[in-house]
Amino acid sequence: MSALYGTYARSELAFERGEGMRLYDQHGREYLDFQAGIAVNALGHGDPHIVGALKAAADRVWHTSNVFTIPEQERLGQRLVDATFADKVFFTNSGAEALECAIKTARHYFWAKGQPDRYEILAFTGSFHGRTLGTIAAGGNPAYLEGFGPALAGFKHVPPGDLHAVREAIGPQTCAILIEPVQGEGGVTAMSNEFMQGLRAICDENDMLLVLDEVQCGYGRTGRFFAFEWSGITPDIVTVAKAIGGGFPLGACLARGDVADSMAPGTHGSTYGGNPLATTVGNAVLDRILAPGFLDHANQMGQRLFWHLQQLAQKYPDQVLELRGKGLLAGIKITPPVRDFVARLRDDHKMLAIGAGDNVLRLIPPLIVSEADIEDAMARLGAAFDAIAAEETASAVAE
Repeated sequence: MSALYGTYARSELAFERGEGMRLYDQHGREYLDFQAGIAVNALGHGDPHIVGALKAAADRVWHTSNVFTIPEQERLGQRLVDATFADKVFFTNSGAEALECAIKTARHYFWAKGQPDRYEILAFTGSFHGRTLGTIAAGGNPAYLEGFGPALAGFKHVPPGDLHAVREAIGPQTCAILIEPVQGEGGVTAMSNEFMQGLRAICDENDMLLVLDEVQCGYGRTGRFFAFEWSGITPDIVTVAKAIGGGFPLGACLARGDVADSMAPGTHGSTYGGNPLATTVGNAVLDRILAPGFLDHANQMGQRLFWHLQQLAQKYPDQVLELRGKGLLAGIKITPPVRDFVARLRDDHKMLAIGAGDNVLRLIPPLIVSEADIEDAMARLGAAFDAIAAEETASAVAE
């Protein structure tokens, strides 16, 4: 009997070592990693530059407090500002905390402008923004809200892709729109450039803020630093986590300067957020992400992944119903139950993937993936589909 909360249906599999695109379990068996710790291990496993930075930091200062200046935090913040639309950064430990900061920043911005009644945020069905009481209310998924009392007020939800529904939902209390440019947990749905541009226009027309959740789809996952860059828009607030620490707990809320200005001392805080150890690792990750050619490689591999998935869909039309996503955040809507298929891939074909809503298989490999790795993954997926087809044929014959 485990001493841990029973909130995860855990496999007994435990990994003891990782190298690049591969993980090795307690029995020494090798697995192809197309899960990346749910988009966290953007640089794979055991990246020498990150490992070296972490070891060096461990010999200096692990943690102080945000009441002191943290040089590595200042450096990482400035580098993110230099690389993005943002003027200000707040560091957190997780994506949910980054979203909480974004929600508070948006609401406080209007409070500081003398509009305290403007606190409502328009969000979208199928979204996932975290597991805190605030972020499950923002996501609006009934399955995540059940059992935790009344949902936090101040959120409305409309279907993604419908600009008319967005306009109809705006009221005098609406202050912002919150959206994932590519939904992850909800089913790997990529928003069109036209929809994202329409949201930006609606926000401009109604003096609202556009808040983007790029916790999963940002940091090179779609082939650009942030997914919103494909649509050519400029957001007001963006959240990032997962890949920013390459496996070390780290998140950030990025904002325009005028939007962040109202967040004065005492309005928000974090004990661990952006501590010396975390931001040293964050700088090492950013070294790799911003290195010449890295994002180009991720973009190219995203294109190759979708080409191979198209071939897979043609070969298995009865099992592959739809391809979704963008770049190296790919979704395959399949006919076999996705939970069972993920287990089959893991146990029988030594490939790690993860499910998403709407019976979608999610492929989110490290950004260092090669075409040979992609071809290997396709072979393992094909073998899994073949095995299911053979079992179905044998069952039909037996009947």
